[in-house]
Amino acid sequence: MALTRVLLLVLAGGAGGRLSPLTDDRAKPAVPWGGTLRLIDFSLSNAQHSHVPDVWVIEQFNPATLSDQLANGRPWDLDRSSGGLMVLHPHLGTDREGWHSGTADAVWRQAALIRDFAPEVLMVVSADAVYRLDYRDVADTHLASGAAVTMVTTEVDPDEASRFGVVMVDDEGTVTDYAYKPDEPASSTVTTEVFAFDAEALLALLEELEAASDDGLADLGDHGLPQLVHRGRARAVPLGGYWRDVGTIDAYWQSHMELLDDDPPFDLHDTSWPLHTHGLPSAGARIGTDASVSRSLLAPGSHVLGEVSRSVLSHGVVVHPGAVVRDSVLLQRVVVQPGAVVVRCIVDADVVVERGTTVGADADDVTVVAPPSP
Repeated sequence: MALTRVLLLVLAGGAGGRLSPLTDDRAKPAVPWGGTLRLIDFSLSNAQHSHVPDVWVIEQFNPATLSDQLANGRPWDLDRSSGGLMVLHPHLGTDREGWHSGTADAVWRQAALIRDFAPEVLMVVSADAVYRLDYRDVADTHLASGAAVTMVTTEVDPDEASRFGVVMVDDEGTVTDYAYKPDEPASSTVTTEVFAFDAEALLALLEELEAASDDGLADLGDHGLPQLVHRGRARAVPLGGYWRDVGTIDAYWQSHMELLDDDPPFDLHDTSWPLHTHGLPSAGARIGTDASVSRSLLAPGSHVLGEVSRSVLSHGVVVHPGAVVRDSVLLQRVVVQPGAVVVRCIVDADVVVERGTTVGADADDVTVVAPPSP
């Protein structure tokens, strides 16, 4: 039997303001994570292991930082003569030219290309969460249900639910209510921003909404998804595994600290579903004779001569003798000079923490150390 014709649309154009300053000079999906990865690596690795060979990435903000990471799709076996990776940008020259005003608008502007591809299932996913998922299983479940949209859901802390699309689901899996980032969530069941659509049903609805709107389309959660729920055409399937949106500074930091548990909820070393990326250095991490390292994750190319505890070090990080790094995330090529102390921080790429200085140490907040303005 032929495989279901699935098109994966990765929405990678958002500004990511809640992750500022990490997103000031890079696209949110290009933000480093876990010492070696970028956020977009999760959706692309999922596509690879799900045997979904057609992946389109919609870019907008700081696209050069993301295009470099995509490497023509090579790390995920998407560099193909037919199909594979295609990168879509805001464009001129058609009646749908211009900047995307949200996720629904981004899909609507690419409607002609999607119709030409004619997918049996259109998978639409965001690129700012940490998870593993077989997209093809979701697509097959969606087709069998006859729904217009299948939402992949998960449970979150009730205090966090207002950051997401919140759903109510009956015993048969039908979504009976959907609220996008509500002030008072009706449940703690939220969408993971992974959706399987009947492509024509979605595009027809977007045409309808755009024609009726004076301001154009915004996000799928604003009007599109609520309409499909109202019409009784939405179903839900639970993710059933680890999922964390890392779109805020606190969530980004916490997701790294979870990696350092003795039994982490998300295993970076799961060989049954490896996570692939572009451009890692080949040199191993180095630990000096007098260094102290505990409960930490060190990327290839890092060099520790001081003290590091409960921290994640990306490639090229150097911690000099007498320096202390605790409860922190250090991105690529950070240098912590002798005698410097870094506590409960996220230190952005290429920052030099000067000799003898102390940064962080706030018991309640995470300090972000950004490079100085040019």
